[in-house]
Parts: sequence; C-alpha cells; structure tokens
Amino acid sequence: MLYRSRILAPLVGAVVVLVLVLAGFSRGIAVEPALRETNPKNSSRTSTNPPNIVWIIIEDMSAHFSCFGETTIQTPNIDGLSASGVRFTKAFVTAPICSISRSALITGRYQTSLGVQNHRSSVPGHSIQLPSDVPLVTELFHEHGYHVNNLTWEAFLKNDEQLAKNDRVEIAKTDYNFEWSPEKSYDQPHWARRDRGKPFFVQIQLHGGKFRGQAPKSDWPNRVLKELGSITEVSSVKLPPYLPEDPIIREDWAQYLDCVRYTDHQVGKILQRLKDTGDFANTIFFVMTDHGISHVRNKQFLYDGGIHVPLIVAGPSIPMGQTRGDLVEHIDLSATSLALAGIPVPSSMNSRDFFSPNYKPRDAVFAARDRADETVDWIRSVRTEKYKYIRNGFPSRPYLQPNLYKDSKAIVQAMRRLYADGKLDPHQSLIMAESRPVEELYALGADPDEFHNLAIDPAYGEVLSELRSKLIHWCQQMGDRDGPESEQVYELEAAAEHLEGGKGNRNPQYQKNLELMRRWRLEKPFVPLSFGAESP
Repeated sequence: MLYRSRILAPLVGAVVVLVLVLAGFSRGIAVEPALRETNPKNSSRTSTNPPNIVWIIIEDMSAHFSCFGETTIQTPNIDGLSASGVRFTKAFVTAPICSISRSALITGRYQTSLGVQNHRSSVPGHSIQLPSDVPLVTELFHEHGYHVNNLTWEAFLKNDEQLAKNDRVEIAKTDYNFEWSPEKSYDQPHWARRDRGKPFFVQIQLHGGKFRGQAPKSDWPNRVLKELGSITEVSSVKLPPYLPEDPIIREDWAQYLDCVRYTDHQVGKILQRLKDTGDFANTIFFVMTDHGISHVRNKQFLYDGGIHVPLIVAGPSIPMGQTRGDLVEHIDLSATSLALAGIPVPSSMNSRDFFSPNYKPRDAVFAARDRADETVDWIRSVRTEKYKYIRNGFPSRPYLQPNLYKDSKAIVQAMRRLYADGKLDPHQSLIMAESRPVEELYALGADPDEFHNLAIDPAYGEVLSELRSKLIHWCQQMGDRDGPESEQVYELEAAAEHLEGGKGNRNPQYQKNLELMRRWRLEKPFVPLSFGAESP
C-alpha cells in the first residue's frame, strides 16, 4: 500500500559537563560523563552493539536555545545535550518549508534533484515516484535490522502499563512530497516493545513553534504556566531588528519563547524515558528543527532566519563538548546516522557524514523555496562562510504574495497594518516591498540580518559573479528545472486535499489566491536563471 504525505575542545567540554552535573540542572537531566567518549580520536564508528539513533525534529523553530546564545530564557535539557556532544552553529536546511525540508531529509537528497520541491506534492493525477536508487533512510534502517518508529512525543513516552494494553503506534508527521510505503519504513509496535537486543531508529516529532498558534491567545500561556510554572514576560522580550515594536508582535515572540522552553521540557522527558528503559547509554541523539521560526521574514524565505537551524548531536562515540562552525546541511543527518549505525551510505545521496575521518567540509550550502500551498514562488540561494546570494525568479511580485496560511497569522496582519500606517523603518519595510531585485547579495559578517543588498555595488562584482556561477552549477547538477510547476501540474497540486493538512483550499480567500496566481502567471511572469555568467 502506498502512503501519501502525511551541533571547545574536549577538555573544556568535560569541565562544562562536570559543572552542569554538580549543579544538578535545576530542572534538567544529569549528563553521565562515563557514557561519553572524551577522546574523539579513540572513538569507534562501529560496535558489536549498534547504537540506537533518535532524531528529535522540532517544528517552526530557530536556534533560540540558551546554548546557542538566547538569554531571555533557559533551556537546561538541550544545553546538557550540547555540553555532552557536538553543537553545530552553522547548520542549514535546504528548504524553509516543512514538507520540502522533510522530503530532503528522509532521502538525504536535495529536493530539487527529485522534483519534490513544491509544498505537499504528489496528488491524484500527478503522482511522484522516487527513483529506484533513492531509498528512504527509514527503509535502510529497517532493512539492516533496526526497529523503526516515527512518533509523537506522547506516543514515544508511553509506559509499560499503556503498552500492555496496546503496543501498536501510529505513524506521526511525515509530510513527504512523494509516494512511499509505510510497511517498508516503519514498524507498528512501540520501540519499547521491540525484540530483545534489537537497536532502534526513532524519529520524534515535536510541535515546537506551532504551539503558539496563528495569534497570541491565552490558551498557550495558561498551559505553559500550569506545566512549567511560569511564562515568559512580554516586557523581557528583545525583538530582532527586522520586527517593529507592537503589542501583538511582542506578545507573539514571548509565546514563541515559551514554545522553546516547552520543547526543552519535552526533550528532558524523552531523555528520562530512555534512562528508565536502560537505553540511554547506547543512544545517539540528533536535535534539530525543520526550518526557522514561522514569522514574516523567516519561514518560507531563504534569509538565515528561515534556513538556519540548531543542530546538536550527542551520544556514545560522539566527541564531547565540541562546537563546530563549519557549514552543514540538514540532509547530512542521513549519511551521518547511517554511518554511525554501520549501514552503507548509498552513493546516490547528496548527504555527507560529518563525523567521517574523510569528511570534506562544505564550502557552501544551498537552499530552494518553491510553491507553498496556493502561492507560486521560485527562490534559490547559495551561502558561504562570508556571503549569501539569492536569486528571485519572480522579481515583479511582492515578497509577501497572498497566502492563506501566512496571511491568517496575526503577526503578518500587524506588519501589513504598520506598513500601511508608515510605522516601519526602512529595514522592517524590506519584506513588504511590492517587487524584488532579481539578485540579492549580503556580506554576512557585517550584515547578519541581510538588510544591505550588495548586488548592485560594483565593489562586489567579483563575489556576485562567483556565487551566481556556483548557484547555476548547483542547479544544473541537481537537474533543477528552470522554473515553477507547469500550469497543469499547479492546478492539480494546489487544488488537492492533503492528509497532512494545512491547505484550507475550500476557503474563499484560498480560491481567490488561486485565481490571482493564474493571472500573475502572465502578468508577473517567471524570469529564468539560465542567463549564464552575465548579469540579467
């Protein structure tokens, strides 16, 4: 049956862990140094007992954990994992939208290489089948003797009493943009009921930033207060410079930070559950998010706010207390996880094992944004250590094209209102523009918020040309077709119902947006990338 979409040196690290253990983590877990390899040169990639692998995947959240520099709140459980493992400060997704990011992650491939770059693709009349040499990571773990689950937090935490009544678990969020088989990917019994001695690979899907909903309401703060004992005070929030002072935006950011705190709470429960079953010592944890915070200039866009994500890896054989600043992509989790489990990595993967002795660091990371629900777009980017180059395929369209999902957010409505009232400063107004430059270039060291477009500055002509060529080469390598979906495919995809939800395509406004996209196909057309090495 086919199933449709549903990151210091070791010594310094050891000192950090010891301090945290002695402190007791006011509400975290005690890290066990004996479980961690303190000399990575002596660590073994294979073992007579294959490690368990756990992916903790958090929705709609940026790197706002205290171990990544957030000061308004504290995240002791995630900080503990970071201190006992490796924290990656420059990890990026290849797409800032959930289904596209997840489709790339589970295949270890750039989404553009598989034609799955449009949000919630593969519908009746346009079924997307993966090539025969592109297995899912879950299938590979399954084939090599691992027990494989994909679970909600609640399902992962089920205790023996609950499992004695029913040990079957449902498959949590997948959101893959292609056809796939659940039987080849996931086991029905809960990981705690697997066969004795069998290792497990488990994905745990956390709700993350989605807890706060589409508008600041009392439900979420009340739950946080009840379960965590306090809420983040609105007055303590420090907004990023691309956001204006506004009660709705400030309250939303406070509620978002409580999403981060609650996520940390959930991670603590996950770790404790594995301690209770005796599996903690042999489990390698990967903690990441599927893309950046869902906000006006972040999710759905290729600025760092949309594609930069937190990444932490901790467990047996993983170096302890390290911080890595090399560029990695979220698809690298695929090859790295397989290698840690002693499973051969398919040559078809674009993923790289970033713990391999032969690992070649990336000199650039790439990302793509395409259709999101009813809204047609085509943006590509290449990011190096120093620069970001963005190519807009629809320069005559506004950044914030009509989109029912995003326009329903109170923060977007507030930004539109403030812009209309002339209350946004020049930097905050950038995302509200009615058109875009074909090319954007940012010097990230001096301009981390990507405000100052250097693409028209002759002093940066050589950098512009180099990154443009690099992006074109990547697109060619990946078979990235130069343009959006055809009109016929768009009509099928954008109008279809999807099991994972998020469409709302029977909403009158959604239908109006569909009609607008049809008109804009001619009125505000796509501008191809294939202009060679010359400026467009």
